[in-house]
Amino acid sequence: MNDSSTSGELADRLRTLLSRLSPGDRLPSSRELIKEYRVGPATVARAIAALAAEGAVVTRPGSGTYVAQRTRHHDEAAADTDWQTVALTDRAVDTHLMAEPLGPPPAGTITMDSGYVHRSLQPTRALSAALARAARRPDAWDRAPAGGVMALRTVFARIVGGSVAPEDVLVTAGGQSALSIAFRAIAGPGSPVLVESPTYPRALAAVRAAGLRPVPVPLDADGLRPDMLADAFAMTGARLLYCQPTYQNPTGTVLTVERRRQILDVARASGAFVVEDDFARHLGHGGPVPRPLVADDRDGAVVHVTSLTKPAAPSLRIGALVARGPVMERMRAVRLVDDFFVTRPLQEAALEVLSSPSWDRHVRSLGTALRERCAVLAAALTQELPGATVTGLPTGGLHLWLRLPPGVDDTVLTAAARQRGVAVSAGSRYFATEPPAAHLRIGFAATADHTELTEGVRRLGAALTDLAPKQG
Repeated sequence: MNDSSTSGELADRLRTLLSRLSPGDRLPSSRELIKEYRVGPATVARAIAALAAEGAVVTRPGSGTYVAQRTRHHDEAAADTDWQTVALTDRAVDTHLMAEPLGPPPAGTITMDSGYVHRSLQPTRALSAALARAARRPDAWDRAPAGGVMALRTVFARIVGGSVAPEDVLVTAGGQSALSIAFRAIAGPGSPVLVESPTYPRALAAVRAAGLRPVPVPLDADGLRPDMLADAFAMTGARLLYCQPTYQNPTGTVLTVERRRQILDVARASGAFVVEDDFARHLGHGGPVPRPLVADDRDGAVVHVTSLTKPAAPSLRIGALVARGPVMERMRAVRLVDDFFVTRPLQEAALEVLSSPSWDRHVRSLGTALRERCAVLAAALTQELPGATVTGLPTGGLHLWLRLPPGVDDTVLTAAARQRGVAVSAGSRYFATEPPAAHLRIGFAATADHTELTEGVRRLGAALTDLAPKQG
């Protein structure tokens, strides 16, 4: 171990040591640990603190660190919780679409299955400064308004545009929370919800958790097909459509201007709401970003969802719902029952970030970086996976949608790729029903740099080659 080793690695070493000791035994002193493991004093302190928080050790100032008493013996009978199976009935919450089915990737795995940008692309300095300033405000820890801090609602209304007013905005704890609120507020259990096919897996999870039934509607290179949408509304009686008109996840498609008008016309004729997930508004690759549907909606048909998490950082859990009419009152009621309000310091920090000129600079530089990474990934896939097809080069977003050669199983390839040290997403997760073909969603934003991006594709190509005899 050297000075660059993390406290987590040292804690793992010490856990192994603890397994050989008995309760009450004294651990080596900090000085001895520094010498034996060749780490700094701060690393030792953090590792000991982590073990103490777990209850594995007890620290005694002036005396040392000791192995804690075991709280449970192996021969004790395990608690019987079988009764809960009956008490919980059938209201299971299915999260398999939200979590990576293969589990956390091993150390050294190149991450190409993430929906977040790499730390080097995040405005971490601006976020840290904004949070520090927000925490120093006299009212920082006061209760926030249930709808959100008015100044932040005003900024979100300005970003959306059109005739949207601050009163039409409800601040949420990120986009996923906004989707959950919207689905539960609009549709009753058992109701059908029309969704794009393919679509965002965590939206499907939120639909099902609300007791709703997703019904897929195909899309093509121009986005959701209005003709099939009209048929789906007529056949199912659905009163809700979920879609991502701009830089759709996973395909990256952008709904054309003509289709945007048609989608709204079809929804109005069906007496239905449109939940517009605008997660990628700040993820354009440098060109003009289309106006959101809600900016041109005067009848309250559109419920708009936006979030700062994707373009900023995973822990900036700030998003917003935009809507008009009774549906907003319903959503405010749902959020009030759920959690009252979003923590004020985080709202104030988001307001600081969005109000700063550095935010626009960040969005522009992020767009340039994403455009370059997208091109690098597309070129590498063409070279390393010649039998696969990139369905289109997106002008925004974080992913490419790759159609696999005939006979290749996406889940098998995903597992093989993990063995080769690269994590990608199986395309079957993005379909509400059976997929028409095998795909992968491959991200280009979470890797450290272009070199890691191309190396990830090389490993993916090797995994596909490994499968060739078996698939053939």
